[in-house]
Amino acid sequence: MAILTLTTDFGYKDHFVGALKGAIFSELENATIVDVSHSINPFNIQECAYILKNSYKTFPKGTIHIVGVDAELTKENEHIITYVDGHYFISANNGVVCLITSEIKPDNIVSINIPDTKDGPFPTYDVFVKAACHLVRGGKMEVVGKPFNDLNTFKDFVPQLTDGGNTIIGNIVYIDNYGNVVSNIQKKLFDAYRNGRDYEVRVRGKVLKQIFNKYSDIINYEIDKNYRKGPGDLLALFNSSLFLELAIYKSNLTTVGGASTLLGLDYRDTITINFL
Repeated sequence: MAILTLTTDFGYKDHFVGALKGAIFSELENATIVDVSHSINPFNIQECAYILKNSYKTFPKGTIHIVGVDAELTKENEHIITYVDGHYFISANNGVVCLITSEIKPDNIVSINIPDTKDGPFPTYDVFVKAACHLVRGGKMEVVGKPFNDLNTFKDFVPQLTDGGNTIIGNIVYIDNYGNVVSNIQKKLFDAYRNGRDYEVRVRGKVLKQIFNKYSDIINYEIDKNYRKGPGDLLALFNSSLFLELAIYKSNLTTVGGASTLLGLDYRDTITINFL
């Protein structure tokens, strides 16, 4: 039986997550459900896409991903099923699929059209569950939907190249549990324009001259402990998803703080790379 994953901005205080799982088990009592995250910031499509894009590939082909963020049906926010890279994504047409599939063309997209479904404020379990369970049973997308080719996009969050390719201007798209801030600048874009040049990363008046491959690379073990950089110092690295990230080494949001709090950074804030 195919795996069902859940990614929502419901949180855990209310009944929504339990009700969603209850709706699935009512249709498929032996369903395999995996929670990706229910802590997406409300209506934060970019954050949702970042988490899904970096998690879905670890699941087997044929996995069905229910995306319950900004899911209420409108004329400009249709309910869709997207089949891409061997996975099914059931979501609203709010830009999240476009961000997930920015580098891979979807194989098939349909707008969901299931008779007798409730057009209410909670389509994630009124509509998405029915579509997901249909797919788990081996049903075809075309049975519950009509061909669709009008994906909404998020062009505002594409890094900008200026000064003849000498500057990359990116935005923060995700803040993790440690307060590390992740930008939309990917390593392949950086490598394509660097051409062996020196560079500097600028954010909130801070200037970094080096981008590391892992957090502990900030420590130079050849220098005495009293003089080398370490816990509490700011660093830049390309993270495991190959996006430019700023972090405070060994940060803790509940005690010393993280890059987001210590530098006053939030979603959409700017990070700039200048090639010298």
